[in-house]
Amino acid sequence: ARLHSCLDKMREVLRESVSDQVMVDAVLNSQYDAHKALDLVLSEDCHQKTKRKVQNTVPTRKSIVGKAKEQSARVDADIVPKVAKMTVSGKQITGFNIPSANVDENDHLRKGAVSEEVSPPPVLEASSKSNSTAHVAPLSEETTVIQTPSKGSVKARQQIDVKAELEKRQAGKQLLNLVVIGHVDAGKSTLMGHLLYLLGKVNKRIMHKYEQESKKAGKASFAFAWVLDETGEERERGVTMDVGMTTFETKTKAITLMDAPGHKDFIPNMITGAAQADVAILVVDASRGEFEAGFEAGGQTREHALLVRSLGVTQLAVVVNKMDQVNWQPERFKEISNKLGHFLKQAGFKDSDVAYIPTTGLNGENLTTRSQIPELKAWYNGPCLLEQIDSFKSPQRPVEKPFRLCVADVFKDQGSGFSVTGKIEAGYVQTGDRLLVMPPNEACTIKGIALHDEPLDWAAAGDHVTLTVTGVDIIKINVGCIFCDQKAPIKTCMRFRARVLIFSIDIPITQGLPVLLHYQTLSEPCTIRRLVSVLHKSTGEVLKKKPKCLTKGQNALIELQAQRPVPLELYKDFKELGRFMLRYSGSSVAAGVVTEIKE
Repeated sequence: ARLHSCLDKMREVLRESVSDQVMVDAVLNSQYDAHKALDLVLSEDCHQKTKRKVQNTVPTRKSIVGKAKEQSARVDADIVPKVAKMTVSGKQITGFNIPSANVDENDHLRKGAVSEEVSPPPVLEASSKSNSTAHVAPLSEETTVIQTPSKGSVKARQQIDVKAELEKRQAGKQLLNLVVIGHVDAGKSTLMGHLLYLLGKVNKRIMHKYEQESKKAGKASFAFAWVLDETGEERERGVTMDVGMTTFETKTKAITLMDAPGHKDFIPNMITGAAQADVAILVVDASRGEFEAGFEAGGQTREHALLVRSLGVTQLAVVVNKMDQVNWQPERFKEISNKLGHFLKQAGFKDSDVAYIPTTGLNGENLTTRSQIPELKAWYNGPCLLEQIDSFKSPQRPVEKPFRLCVADVFKDQGSGFSVTGKIEAGYVQTGDRLLVMPPNEACTIKGIALHDEPLDWAAAGDHVTLTVTGVDIIKINVGCIFCDQKAPIKTCMRFRARVLIFSIDIPITQGLPVLLHYQTLSEPCTIRRLVSVLHKSTGEVLKKKPKCLTKGQNALIELQAQRPVPLELYKDFKELGRFMLRYSGSSVAAGVVTEIKE
């Protein structure tokens, strides 16, 4: 009985890992003391394991050499045929005697394959480092010799393939990044939410749920806005706070839609959205008093239009929303078009690049199909909103330039590493690529790429992607960091010169003024260190050196000092990454382009 009770106790701890005979022996040796018996079994088990380890790790010299040779032969067998595909201009790399192989185009598309091919040697090196370093060294040297040209050849081939692959992926449709801007409560989210619903992007069940929930919350007219305003706080307050992002397609375009906040408190978020856009939709409220409130001083209609123009957007669709509130009056539409047209021309938009469309977002008139309302048909026969979006010209994608991605968000996901989101401004990226993060100046590896939640092997300029990153600490990566090509990294500096255009401001800009620099997704405190000169608006010639202050509408060359390193590109080299905005005490004071990087 004592024996059985001891055995039961031991089985609770050891389960099936030890045979009954061993346990019985241990109990008898320890005179029926279960604890002593357990100690005895465990210590014996450990002893045997270490003995086995020692036997494994200290084989004879002969067996080590044999093993290493066998492994190296296996690695050679793995590598050789694959390396044959990575020959440079038809020449074989020395050190491997192999027949020439035909280059398969598809193998050059997957850099993941390259990383797999070159990864075995380090594993081998680690496993037999202690005993056969001398033997493994030449092998690892040979593989590094191969690795360098092979990467180069993949890149060289890839440049041709990326453009073709982009067209294939988009099924002939051009990519377009669209931002929706305008004064708070102009109806931006409702307009785009209804457009997405009419395009079938939101199913009826979800739409019905939004309608019921918005009614309960006493905001029945906000149902369509909830398609894009997803957070509880946005829905509760009835205003967009962050940039909502979604995708849809027209006949010839694949659109990434960004719904920017209109409230002046959230202009930094709006700048982030506008900096990633190619074209913009400016929504204005046709109601009497509402348009004027947004357009006069202090309204966001003017500021938003100026901001998108300063950030490089040249094509604009002005949506005159809530036209049903003024009974579709052509006079009101003309009045708004004239007022805005005059202002937009001053802001730098060409008349040919601006279109005006009357709509009503809540009722869905003139959004996806031309309106059949007699009051509108009588005087308007232009395009509907979807047709206008489809007629925008897509910009050229700088795929051949060095890789650049501005981080818009950083988050920890499941699995190892973490994820960053952002728009690829230039170049392309593949899984397995090594990139440099600036300003921390840290190298990292791209483990995975997702475009609109779909995993991909590669992504190119213009895509809004989520990259899974390993090899760098998440603490070092912030919003505003730039992922770039290791061979051609972006410059970082704390002091730079820029040509700026001063907006309408209350106080003149003087030396030493603290401002907030908005550059892509980055916002960084800066000081105006020097006012270098006042320039002529069109010719750029110096009108006055070392001015005391800068006033409304002036064009000037200034020097800015940041508190920590900022990644920048010169405007002449990289238009997308050479623009920035300056804000002071809650309002935009200037827009500028980087002309010289100091230090």
